[in-house]
Formats: sequence, structure tokens, C-alpha cells
Amino acid sequence: MNPLFINDQKLMEEYPILAGIDEAGRGPLAGPVVIASVILKPEWEHPMVRDSKKLTEPVRESLYEIIIQNSLSYHIEIIPPKIIDEMNILQATLMGMRICAEKLVIQPDLCIIDGNKIPANMPYPSQSVIKGDGTHACIAAASILAKVTRDRIMIAMDAQYPGYGFAHHKGYPTKEHMEAIEKLGVLKEHRQSYAPISQLTFRFDSANN
Repeated sequence: MNPLFINDQKLMEEYPILAGIDEAGRGPLAGPVVIASVILKPEWEHPMVRDSKKLTEPVRESLYEIIIQNSLSYHIEIIPPKIIDEMNILQATLMGMRICAEKLVIQPDLCIIDGNKIPANMPYPSQSVIKGDGTHACIAAASILAKVTRDRIMIAMDAQYPGYGFAHHKGYPTKEHMEAIEKLGVLKEHRQSYAPISQLTFRFDSANN
């Protein structure tokens, strides 16, 4: 049996309804941060569920639908660059995590959150788990939902703004991305508060209008 599900089952002996929460996209220069929560069916198990970063894109895509079909409840929250710039990425992510807990239609006995911080005013008892997407199935499942959702957004953004390579680098500060910014300019989809975007004075107005 997948050890991540074994870890969930041990925790569910005390907290029968367990919700996992994780995010994707804290580091990129462009695009949203996406947060997901999920309560998996207690009897469900899958050998491939693990940290989304350790899965190929086709496997993540296939697991996305399987996870949704085998969840009791889930929610995906998309926080756009404008809000990230207004709040900073940490506070925007924590807000998204709280919203993801609030939007669950089934009340969990415990929310376990990837990382080392718990959002303020969580509606349910919560624990943070460092590298939780590598140890708990429900957090790994949330990481897959968040990652696939964000990747789809970035692929759509690539079609909207050709030349930036968003489908390849997903907004991360790769050499390709930085060269595209130098050539084509900054978009409204870029996080204006992030260096080096914040240090640039030019804007690609035609793309933003």
C-alpha cells in the first residue's frame, strides 16, 4: 500500500475526516498562486499519488480526474498576481488556504497543511506538516489538483501571449522567460512586486490593453 495513505489512515484513527491543503506557484514571476483542499474517500488508495513535483505532467493530468472522482469534497482557489502584489505571496497563500478550508462542503475533523505555517482564523482544527506533500496522501492529492490547475492556466496564458514561453517554464524565472521579458516587456500577469520585475521600468502596454 502507498505509504502516504498509511500515514493518512493512522491520523484518521483520531481525526476520521481529514483534509489536505497545498499550493502551487509561490515562486514564479508570472501567473497566479493556486491552492487546493481535498477530503479523500477513506477507503480509496492509489499507488501513484505523491508530491506533484515528482510526477510527470501526463501522470498529474490523469490523477487530477481520478482524485476528484474519489474525493468527498474539494476546492481550488486561484489568487491572481494583483492580489499577490497587494498582500505579498505569503499572506495571499495563507488567505487561499483558509478559503479552501472554508469552501469544503464536508466539515473536516482536521486540516493538514503543507509547510510550516497555519493561516489565521482557520475554520477547523489545523496542523502544518513540513514536506507534507511527501508524507500524506491528502496533501499530495491537493498538490496535484493545485499544480494541474495552475499549469493549465499557464498553458492558456501562453496562447494569449505568444513569445513568452509560459507553457514551458510556467512563469518561473528561467533564461527563456527573462529573455522574453527583455524583448517583449512586462505583462499585467507578471507579479510587479517580485524582483526583477519590480526593478524594470518599461511595460508592454499593447499586451495589457
